[in-house]
Amino acid sequence: MDRVALRVANLLVGNDASLAAIEATLIGPTLTFEQSALIALGGADLEASIDGTALPPWKPAAVAPGATLRFGKPRLGCRAYLAVAGGIDVPPVFGSRGTYVRASFGGLEGRALRAGDCLRIGEPSGLSARIASSLHADDDGAPMRAARWSAGLDLRPPYASDVVVRVTAGAHTDALSAESRAKFHSTTFRVSASSDRMGYRLEGHTLALRQRVELLSEGVAFGTIQLPPDGAPIVLMADRQTTGGYPRIGEVASIDLPLVAQLKPGDGLRFRPIELEEAQALYLAAEQELAQARVAIALRFHWTE
Repeated sequence: MDRVALRVANLLVGNDASLAAIEATLIGPTLTFEQSALIALGGADLEASIDGTALPPWKPAAVAPGATLRFGKPRLGCRAYLAVAGGIDVPPVFGSRGTYVRASFGGLEGRALRAGDCLRIGEPSGLSARIASSLHADDDGAPMRAARWSAGLDLRPPYASDVVVRVTAGAHTDALSAESRAKFHSTTFRVSASSDRMGYRLEGHTLALRQRVELLSEGVAFGTIQLPPDGAPIVLMADRQTTGGYPRIGEVASIDLPLVAQLKPGDGLRFRPIELEEAQALYLAAEQELAQARVAIALRFHWTE
């Protein structure tokens, strides 16, 4: 759901961006490490701790065998990402190691994790080994040692419970009535309790078209904003369908998808129009920041591929 948090967490432990991590929503799991591991948390602040010691987000940390990770209540955002050096060892399906629960494939047996599951860790990279070694340099027997450095603020999405989300025009934005178009870009919507990984249903305001339109199903994307007949917009999310027949009144800019992914039921969002060219420029700038961070970490530990 929050691809930036996943990628940054993987980056902090020296992983390739494609390696599997654990996504925890609202209520995190309790995990015991049977071997030493290098880990990092990205995304929401769910009050994570290792054997009672707070685990800071956006930092790599070395964890001792037998240590237990626990989560508390969500303080900011709702989805945390636990990356482990070497990645969670699950086979790729259709080029992805993610879990698609609706179709019961991918990840661990195509389902959410449950009590008693044992997750294997893959082989850490050479960079991961160097990061881990730096944290064990003066081991004092503590269950966890966190690095003194962290992901820069420019890499962390500015999560909030009330966000402004930039949107480019959709294929059917012009089909909105003048009043609804103004409302779409000026009012605050709330995330409905009926939202899920497939889509966020928005409530608080309804929108209307100038006239009814008959559409064939067309391709949709992560961030497509659809308008069903009841007038309550839906923002399509990570587990969306591939095509849809509802009018598409906007597309969330990629740069702001993490902000939407971290919203909980009842949280608010407003849509602000943005030109496609600006959205593309913001996306490319963010990709450049991630690439530079990867190079900086490699240089810090004198590592070359």
